[in-house]
Amino acid sequence: MIKMEKIWRIFEIGKVKVEALRGIDLNIKEGEFMAIMGPSGSGKSTLMHIMGCLDTPSKGSYALDGEKIEELDDNQLAEIRNEKVGFVFQSFNLLSYANAYENVELPLIFKGVNASQRHKKVLEVLERVGLSDRMNHKPSELSGGQQQRVAIARAMVNDPRIIMADEPTGNLDSQSGQEIINLFNDLWKQGNTIVMITHDESIAQRCERVIHLKDGRIENGIYNGTKSGN
Repeated sequence: MIKMEKIWRIFEIGKVKVEALRGIDLNIKEGEFMAIMGPSGSGKSTLMHIMGCLDTPSKGSYALDGEKIEELDDNQLAEIRNEKVGFVFQSFNLLSYANAYENVELPLIFKGVNASQRHKKVLEVLERVGLSDRMNHKPSELSGGQQQRVAIARAMVNDPRIIMADEPTGNLDSQSGQEIINLFNDLWKQGNTIVMITHDESIAQRCERVIHLKDGRIENGIYNGTKSGN
């Protein structure tokens, strides 16, 4: 699914060069559930942004689902993001004026899916995250855990090849956080590929595989087990 070879990401801030990623080699197979851990400034978000085609590497080669990302232009990258990647963020990133149904529907509108197909798909994914009875509620009328479920449904609605989650439980209480990781675990068991940034060791232990970043490099990686063991 993901193949990274010698990935560097260098930011130039004035006359200073900051090496956010320093020669990352990483393969992720289809159907894996992987956590990325590391201290602040270790390169976690930069790595995920490149994985999700929100950014491109300064050096190195990255193939997502067989496509060389560094060879694509901005329009092609946008198409890849819309069709192959679903994003879930710590801050939910929901439209405050839109209800749950409308927030989930938005990627399908961008994709040009017709109204009847959109309606069927939105109902399906809201049912999968347990929010079919809250579809007409706006974010301000939902709990933090429910808002994150809406964000997960939105990430799933285009049937992406991979779901990328950046601290998805960071703004939630412990109970809501466990409910969200249970949902991700269920999605993984259904065959989804998931990459998650987390600071929470207990959440990382629920993932199949964990890699630790430090100073822009992969320090080590751990396999926790298989789907049947989670």
